[in-house]
Amino acid sequence: MNQNGVGAFEREDEIIYGGGQDGYPYQTDYPQQDDDAASDATEGADEDDQMYEGEYQGIPHPDEIKMARRAARLEAKRKARLAEQQEEEESLPEQYESIMEDCGHGRFQWMLFFVLGLALMADGVDGFVVGFVLPSAEKDMCISNADKGLLGLLVYVAMMVGALVWGGLCDKMGRRKCLIYVLTIDLVFSFLSCFAQGYGFFLFLRICSGFGIGGSIPIVYTYFTEFLQMDKRGEHLSWLCMFWMLGGLYASFTAWGIIPHYGWGFAIGTQFQIHSWRVFILVCLFPALAALIGVVFMPESPRFLLEVRVQLKPPEILKQVTNIKTPQTEEDEFIEIQSDTGTAFQRWTVRKMTMLQQVMANVMSLSAPELRLQGLFLVIVWFCMAFSYHGLGVWFPDMIKYMQYEEYESKVKVFHRERVERFHFNFSLVNQIHREGEYIHDKFANIEIKSVKFEDSLFENCYFEDVRSTNTFFENCTFKNTIFYNTDLWQEKFKDCRLENTTFLHPKKGCHLNFQEENDIVIYMVSFLGSLAVLPGNILSALFMDKIGRIRIIGGSMLASSACTFLLLLSFSQGAVICWQCLFYAVSVAAWNGLEVISVELYPSSKRGTAFGILNGICKFAAILASFIFAVFIGITKIIPIFLAFAALVCGGLVALKLPETREKILS
Repeated sequence: MNQNGVGAFEREDEIIYGGGQDGYPYQTDYPQQDDDAASDATEGADEDDQMYEGEYQGIPHPDEIKMARRAARLEAKRKARLAEQQEEEESLPEQYESIMEDCGHGRFQWMLFFVLGLALMADGVDGFVVGFVLPSAEKDMCISNADKGLLGLLVYVAMMVGALVWGGLCDKMGRRKCLIYVLTIDLVFSFLSCFAQGYGFFLFLRICSGFGIGGSIPIVYTYFTEFLQMDKRGEHLSWLCMFWMLGGLYASFTAWGIIPHYGWGFAIGTQFQIHSWRVFILVCLFPALAALIGVVFMPESPRFLLEVRVQLKPPEILKQVTNIKTPQTEEDEFIEIQSDTGTAFQRWTVRKMTMLQQVMANVMSLSAPELRLQGLFLVIVWFCMAFSYHGLGVWFPDMIKYMQYEEYESKVKVFHRERVERFHFNFSLVNQIHREGEYIHDKFANIEIKSVKFEDSLFENCYFEDVRSTNTFFENCTFKNTIFYNTDLWQEKFKDCRLENTTFLHPKKGCHLNFQEENDIVIYMVSFLGSLAVLPGNILSALFMDKIGRIRIIGGSMLASSACTFLLLLSFSQGAVICWQCLFYAVSVAAWNGLEVISVELYPSSKRGTAFGILNGICKFAAILASFIFAVFIGITKIIPIFLAFAALVCGGLVALKLPETREKILS
């Protein structure tokens, strides 16, 4: 072929240019060259002409053929690897589920159940701590009503933010690691809050504690789900929900037994006082401490390790699940940072910023078309359930307090124009109104004056000593030659009064704000009974979760709870409110259990914690909103709060029926 090609070129050259016998054009007047030089020139020209000839004929160069074949082989290998990887990823959930079935539900799962249950119990305890300690803490730290409201609000906001943040981080850092972090944060800052003497420091510490414990619920359910086989998943997750109930029982019972005993404390120096409410906070740390110790000895979720490309073979997964041994995991490969990047702080900053970007990308991926609709339905159901449940959870105790106040006011004793002279008051004055009275040469010593009001009265040559007062005021009264010695009757309690030759000696130290009474024993009982009432609902939902399905339990429980709200219109006494509260909690808890189960089953492992954290954050937001709305109508009307709760439950229950059933869904 080459010879024919050369011949063609020779003929063409001869026709166009004219040339010699060698086929190359040249001038005839050139000097004759040596044979060697002519041979060299001809040899080089032959190679060039052969390359040009092949290109002209459309024939690829042999090197190009080799490169093309090599690229084709590499592409074929790449496609084969992708196909193999895709096939492996598609079969991985079934393989993992088979491994979980081989493991069964044995000693390890029960130990993990109790450890994670204690973490969930710690979250339940924290939900009650602030409400129980405020009536006592407000006196020690001089907290006004506005500051009390701010404390409760910011703690709940911190828990909401914690759920969002830690839910996203557990999909990137690992379930076990994040759970250790949140429990440690809660323990450290809750412990320090026991010794905080000022409101600002106490507020900061409780906010930090709330940020930590707020992430426990998303992590606990995500963590435990990935160690359960499909046919037992709903049942055991429902049993796990009981620990939140145990947290409420623990907090109510210990508060009932500790806080009323104000003397159950100790002093460090002369100014540092540890009263009973601080002891109560210390006792409430035990569940979190026990959970933290247990989690340290638990392994990371094998499903998470597979998600971050840690190579685990089935025998290794079996070993992790059947033996309590923490595996050596690879470092999260978020970014390769060379040693010349900068300082250690700069490298740490880059790592954290990269992790934050990945968490945000994970959040945005929840809006993917295949997840968008079910995510919207879940948001609606979570919001409606939390709005009604937590709204009524605020309404029940506040309504009982209002009824107690109304009953107390109805029993007030009124004294009109009484004249008392040279009398020694050595008994307590409680719930009284004295109008236009005259008290001459009287002595008030070693007594308690509670909810007493003196109006337009005269005190002349009187002596007050060692008097303790609560909600007591003097309005438009006249004091002449009167001495107050070691009392808490500060000048703020004298409204429009005239003081003539009146002396205040050694007043009691403390806050000058006026405080209400301590929590009545009924309030502790209401919380205790409300927590205990969910026990039947927990048991029934656990037994039937895998039999009748999650959707029927959620929808049925919410619609049944909406019917229970109408019974609240018949709550004309404290006993009736307590009864309807227990009934509502018993019926509605099944919906909570079903929601928590379906929320972890609907999302893949890479997004499970993030999605649950967002849903739990929405739950906290709905609780904050409901607490403000429902509290406004206390003492005004019952119809609006009941109607709002009813509408939210009906709306959420109907939307829940549109969710996909996950009873036989293999976790992806």
